[in-house]
Amino acid sequence: MTETTKTHVILLACGSFNPITKGHIQMFERARDYLHKTGRFIVIGGIVSPVHDSYGKQGLVSSRHRLIMCQLAVQNSDWIRVDPWECYQDTWQTTCSVLEHHRDLMKRVTGCILSNVNTPSMTPVIGQPQNETPQPIYQNSNVPTKPTAAKILGKVGESLSRICCVRPPVERFTFVDENANLGTVMRYEEIELRILLLCGSDLLESFCIPGLWNEADMEVIVGDFGIVVVPRDAADTDRIMNHSSILRKYKNNIMVVKDDINHPMSVVSSTKSRLALQHGDGHVVDYLSQPVIDYILKSQLYINASG
Repeated sequence: MTETTKTHVILLACGSFNPITKGHIQMFERARDYLHKTGRFIVIGGIVSPVHDSYGKQGLVSSRHRLIMCQLAVQNSDWIRVDPWECYQDTWQTTCSVLEHHRDLMKRVTGCILSNVNTPSMTPVIGQPQNETPQPIYQNSNVPTKPTAAKILGKVGESLSRICCVRPPVERFTFVDENANLGTVMRYEEIELRILLLCGSDLLESFCIPGLWNEADMEVIVGDFGIVVVPRDAADTDRIMNHSSILRKYKNNIMVVKDDINHPMSVVSSTKSRLALQHGDGHVVDYLSQPVIDYILKSQLYINASG
């Protein structure tokens, strides 16, 4: 399977990130490594989307602080970015709404319709004509013809800061408007681009709690988008999926990360990191990166908080 026939994936993680831990970043890395090893996917970007302040979780600090901590946590990553859209809305957004927002955003930026699990896009991302080497065509004529990096998106509007995605090499693909009339002389290559929800097995288990999730949203999340699950604390994901009719129905859309790395997934726990901060426990360095710890101490977050 060539790069052009593999499914190109953007991983999206929604959560409180209160604060973001080393384990959250490890989840991205493990998911990307696993998807690459399957030979079916190329992960081209990761999105960290902190929840809105009105989510109402006890002990949730302001999104202003959580966004900064997330940005500090991913500052050395060349593929994971923090997106503030969810925090900037008037109220709390469902996970389904966040996925749909990013799908629509990717459509506008790349000029193609993103596929979902069951209905791959029939609108191609326009590629270079075969056996020809014309000058690239861009929606924005100010874009340099030979960018030095493979990243796309940058800023979409002044209010969004950096969003995240990595563009396939522009030497191979040129992104244009999906409705552009390029005539019939060009032969096109098509790539499939999908956004997958990245989560831990605890979120998967929450799908099984009656009334907690809107069933229509679950159908969209699992049925249309698909999810990548990183197991926590040796969770039995097969047992979890068997407890939900929707998870059983779309079992093929749920990819469980299986690797040989024995990560202590307890380091994902924001709760344990907050307790370590409150108790002055030196093991907080096991949970949080040093830039995040420094920011927490400087801002006096969590230190005297409970929960």
